[in-house]
Amino acid sequence: MRTRLCDLLGIEHPILNAPMAFVAGAALAAAVSDGGGLGLIGGGFRDPEGLRSEIRAARGRTGRRVGVGFISHHAEAADLAAAALAEGVEVIAHSFADPTPFVPAAHDAGALVLCQVRTVGEAERAAGAGVDVIVAQGTEAGGHTGRVSTLPLVPAVIDAVAPLPVVAAGGIGDARGIAAALVLGADGVWLGTRFEATPEAAVPPSFRDRVVAAGTDDTVLTEAFDLALKASWPDGIAMRALRNRFTDEWHGREDEVRAWSEERSVEYGAGDFFASADYGVTPAGESVGVVAAVEPAADLVRRLAAEAEAILRDPLGGRGEGD
Repeated sequence: MRTRLCDLLGIEHPILNAPMAFVAGAALAAAVSDGGGLGLIGGGFRDPEGLRSEIRAARGRTGRRVGVGFISHHAEAADLAAAALAEGVEVIAHSFADPTPFVPAAHDAGALVLCQVRTVGEAERAAGAGVDVIVAQGTEAGGHTGRVSTLPLVPAVIDAVAPLPVVAAGGIGDARGIAAALVLGADGVWLGTRFEATPEAAVPPSFRDRVVAAGTDDTVLTEAFDLALKASWPDGIAMRALRNRFTDEWHGREDEVRAWSEERSVEYGAGDFFASADYGVTPAGESVGVVAAVEPAADLVRRLAAEAEAILRDPLGGRGEGD
């Protein structure tokens, strides 16, 4: 299971948690790092002082390296990245934007830059910008994602940006998925949905319960949530989340949601999104179907690494030809 990503990031297992906004805070990032992976704090929707506090809290929980990831098309991303670098963060992850403006400052500070992409073109742009690692995210992922599937995207990105390390993301939730990603040629994996069902995820218990109860068929890729909030995302990006009463009513009626008044959007956005099963959002990928229980994040990293290694040593599980 040791790959060149482990050597580059100084970790034992090539497993990273997605820096999910509102979900991946100090507790989750520290636990993933303690388990031998790389924990990433979600830097989105924070202010610089709040981010500094979260970084310091993570360091209070672990002596291992943690990183920070950003929603980089947001106007505040530059200030947040600067705050993280000033705190001595050694791994920075960018997404949803051209990483070119962010790379020089990170490298000058001695930090590594990861960039999450959803197309081969985005991967080539990021490689040209000088990032250190590419994260290829397929549409199976939870939260904001693109529309190309993981299985064809990952090898295409690997071929396009070689010799840069590539991390696979999207639809990976168990050891079989990790092993498959490594067989595709990825140097590691970036998991989001699986880490939502950990006690360290910054979500209500009801959120974790919904993730554990859901099946693979229970997600939908929709723009309805973002349109209802009048939230701006790059072209081709939508939200994959668990189906609920809101998506049953509004998915497929995007033009009507787009026409909502400002007042109606504000009223909708005033709700507690993670707590409301019917009208809020539970970001989750298609791997939700293999999430069977809540498990501590550090234990999860270790278990997944051990099981994936066993699969790679005996990919047929002892099944011989003709069995």
